[in-house]
Amino acid sequence: MRVYHFTSAKYAIDDIKRKRLKVSRFNELNDPFELLAADLLDPKHRQAFANFKNEVNDKAGIICFSGGWGNPLLWGHYAVKHTGIALGFDVSDEMLIDVRYTSSRPKIEFDKINRRVVDGHQVLDKLISTKFTDWKYEDESRMYVKLDQSSNEKGMYFVDFSSDLILREVVLGMNCSESVEEVRKLVDSDVTKVKVIKAGMALRKFKVIEDRSFRPAQKASNP
Repeated sequence: MRVYHFTSAKYAIDDIKRKRLKVSRFNELNDPFELLAADLLDPKHRQAFANFKNEVNDKAGIICFSGGWGNPLLWGHYAVKHTGIALGFDVSDEMLIDVRYTSSRPKIEFDKINRRVVDGHQVLDKLISTKFTDWKYEDESRMYVKLDQSSNEKGMYFVDFSSDLILREVVLGMNCSESVEEVRKLVDSDVTKVKVIKAGMALRKFKVIEDRSFRPAQKASNP
């Protein structure tokens, strides 16, 4: 499945050079309802869920992707006001969790004795894939990553590019200052073929599209 990861130009170039993506921690994500998207009307449930979220955050994280790169909101929110880059990957379907968008928060069962979430693994699966309906523009899929403490780099964790995470596209934002040609040279050293394009504004729709003026010149054929 082809999906896109939005980030700043600085981090995208570093990701390409190091062939890896940074894992996001649940307590650092921009949605305060992450892993708390359940019905928490009961005060006892609130504390249980806070504990549950902290436990998960200590052991795992996610990498966020979008199904496309044409929505201008994605560039404004996740690519530093269109100055960043979208990295397109082919990712194994079984490694991705598709987000479901809803306006209602699911009810979760709690153990009244120990005040813990019942069936924690199933609840985790449900909450990782549940977001408020207004986030629907993200068209998000997520990769759940268990943290390997041996690879801890000052509190940060990464997933290496692999046969399950293959870089296929690099889309420079319309306000990105990175040189298209330099990025093409950077990925040309890779074994896999990677397409590098520049984003631009559509003329009749509110959509981000390829700026074709940045396409590489066609090589003249021999007579």
